[in-house]
Amino acid sequence: MQLGEKKQLLEARLREIGSVIVAYSGGVDSAYLAYAASRVLGSQMVAVIADSASLPRSHYREAVEFAQEQEIPLLTVETDELEREAYAITGADRCFHCKDELFTVLEKERLRLRFQSVAYGLNIDDKKDFRPGQKAAVEHAVTAPLAEAGLSKSDIRALAQEAGLRVWDKPASACLSSRIEYGRRVTPEALRMVEDAEEALHVLGLRNVRVRHHGNIARIEIAESELASALLPETFRKIGKAVRGAGFHYVAVDCDGYRSGSMNEILPLDMLMKAAGK
Repeated sequence: MQLGEKKQLLEARLREIGSVIVAYSGGVDSAYLAYAASRVLGSQMVAVIADSASLPRSHYREAVEFAQEQEIPLLTVETDELEREAYAITGADRCFHCKDELFTVLEKERLRLRFQSVAYGLNIDDKKDFRPGQKAAVEHAVTAPLAEAGLSKSDIRALAQEAGLRVWDKPASACLSSRIEYGRRVTPEALRMVEDAEEALHVLGLRNVRVRHHGNIARIEIAESELASALLPETFRKIGKAVRGAGFHYVAVDCDGYRSGSMNEILPLDMLMKAAGK
């Protein structure tokens, strides 16, 4: 199917929905979905961003700025996933409890606004990955218009670029809690350490990078395209200083580089299947 046909399917699906709350994070998927919904539905849509300790301040500011630029109606709500014990203990199903909290809050907003649906930015590539949050979406009857239209991650980036949206090439970024190793409690302090370390690395010019929290040790994942410059002796020393400045005692660079969901690599298959609801 051609990209233009998929776009038409998305717009038709949005018109069919009628009125919708878009779960919005500022990433390219939710940003394009919010943009498309605002163009198709006008005042019958609103993007809602959940503000919590797991959302980096810079990401929140960028998300708000993008919505303002594109004149997308936006609400900010607070979520309290850290208050859920099942979330805070960082089990393999942490993402489920995060999304369950989010969709519970968005459902209340939907009822308050008398809208028909809640939608989120799932694409067809996400279905191939380990994402327990999809189970929460099913339980809350949250729609996934991008996936329903057959749009992949690259499709969405292409459509966003075609529309002139500056987020089209924005690096993927999961919540800060995804950086905490399984079995280690998620706390505001741990999240701030990760956020401060990643912000410091961005200042050094690293764009696609993750700081994985392993207690006193920070495991740094750097995209292959940036490794050569990052591993220059002078830059290497700056990386160590920057991350230790965020509160870590030791800094290790992962030889395999950046890859999404690396924390899942140590989980046994049966745990992955259970957490995904399969």
